[in-house]
Amino acid sequence: MKAVIQEEDSGCGIAAVAALAGVSYGEAKRRANALGIYAQDPGLWSDTGYVCRLLEEYGLHASPQEQPFQDWAALPDRALLAIKWHRENGTPFWHWVVFVRDGGDAYVLDSKKALKQHCRRDFCRIKPKWFIPVRSG
Repeated sequence: MKAVIQEEDSGCGIAAVAALAGVSYGEAKRRANALGIYAQDPGLWSDTGYVCRLLEEYGLHASPQEQPFQDWAALPDRALLAIKWHRENGTPFWHWVVFVRDGGDAYVLDSKKALKQHCRRDFCRIKPKWFIPVRSG
């Protein structure tokens, strides 16, 4: 699986879905916009429903409940992670990234444009708050 770079500051959810679905950011953005989901909507940073709906469009299924992050070994093979979790005026916000386990390899795909490496293995620096398992079919 390859990282998809977000084209807008607030497009991490769309980029995460694009990576999981194996499509470009532009394709995922067009599909999101057709569903009434826009990167500029701050709700994309604080509501899991938008990303779950977009995943369904690609035949991917997300767990309806966030699960608290315990440790990296306990994660499923595919998951959306909420990192950089914080509150603004009482509303939670986070940055979406994708966790992937493929055979003996595990990594995080981070769509943030400013990063030099979008495939991350620096798990000690990534502090997930919770995750959502993602499965196909």
